[in-house]
Amino acid sequence: MDKKLFFEMENNLNILDEEIGLSGKRIFLFGHCSATLELIDLLIEKGLSVTAILDNSDSKLGIVYKGTEVVKPERIMELSGADPENESIVLITSRFYASMQKQLRCLGYIGPIRKIIDFNTYADYSLSEDTIKRMTAREKHGEELTTELIKMHGHVFKVFCPFDALGDVYIMMSYWESFARMRGITNTPVFCVPSRVLSEVIGMFGNYSVEIYEQKELDAMIQAAIYTQDKDSFIAHQDRPYVINLHRALYIKKIPLELIYRCGVFGLPIDTVPSTPEYGLREYNHLNRIPEGKSVVFSPYAKSVTAIDESIWNDAVVFFSGNGYKCFTNVAGYEMPLPGTEALDVPLPEMISVLEKAGTFIGIRSGLCDVVRTAKCNKIALYPDYNYSDTKWKAIDIYSIEGFQNIELEGEDTWDKIEKRIKW
Repeated sequence: MDKKLFFEMENNLNILDEEIGLSGKRIFLFGHCSATLELIDLLIEKGLSVTAILDNSDSKLGIVYKGTEVVKPERIMELSGADPENESIVLITSRFYASMQKQLRCLGYIGPIRKIIDFNTYADYSLSEDTIKRMTAREKHGEELTTELIKMHGHVFKVFCPFDALGDVYIMMSYWESFARMRGITNTPVFCVPSRVLSEVIGMFGNYSVEIYEQKELDAMIQAAIYTQDKDSFIAHQDRPYVINLHRALYIKKIPLELIYRCGVFGLPIDTVPSTPEYGLREYNHLNRIPEGKSVVFSPYAKSVTAIDESIWNDAVVFFSGNGYKCFTNVAGYEMPLPGTEALDVPLPEMISVLEKAGTFIGIRSGLCDVVRTAKCNKIALYPDYNYSDTKWKAIDIYSIEGFQNIELEGEDTWDKIEKRIKW
């Protein structure tokens, strides 16, 4: 999950706990997804337990995460106690809050239902008068921001990247030139993103103009583009229910993420060859810190992926150190290096030079794996055992990446078991 959204979720949870007190309540979460699992982690840190995860997908029933089982929403009536209004609460991290709330009320549940985080703010499905007023005001604000953008850059083609997702932007940029040729886009594009790090990814593919906006401002501009049917703009993201509902195809067929972008988002032929980032790559200034071919860079952190048990990473460090490797941890911001490793805070355009000097990269499957996919080294991506969004497909089915050894964690995996599945 994006750090800003995570902190928002954490803050909302603390406020809710202060307002009504969660201790002693039967807590239910609706929707088995990575955000829900992160919320369970937060609740456990607060000394709270979750009674169950509610989910409509049959393929997810029986999945257990840290002692919490996925069950049918209908079971809430038997699990919420004799006085559900005072003894229970349902927390929702999904953008489908309105439909989930309606389903629970139709089932007869009378307890409190709270949205714990507001994902894409323009995707509000209520038709209440208050919602319509709020969305209209947001759309007008988006038009004002777009007008200012045009004043700065002239009549440009606007590309909106709705979320702070490294991998999505990397894949988007790898097909941008092919898409622009196919669409006959001759205007210079300006990419609108919610973070500085995404501008670095875009810069790896060419000298493009990039503007960075706060998430809510970017949401407003996207809403304005949709409402005004702006033909000189494009929303470059695969999860676009507000435009074409592409995501729903995954309920029927397993489609890898890159194929979704290539054919679904951009409408390109299936054999289209992606561009590679050659324009903005640089060499890391401190490569002398890294023993050539005898170093390993760990990447244990990700924004939108369930964390891997710390013991696995710690045992991996012991394994490599014992085999004469120098160990590093890729960190950013407040992230801490793994015990027994040195911190590496490397700009994205310089990361490939680091990995090619080190020789080995082991990371949780995140957007960074996409950014370094062309690095000539031993690359291993670890996948926690979870389903992609609310589909029946595993994360490894959707995110498997060419050029990596893709390894899914199984049950109570340890590093010793994982290491035996790696082809060295």
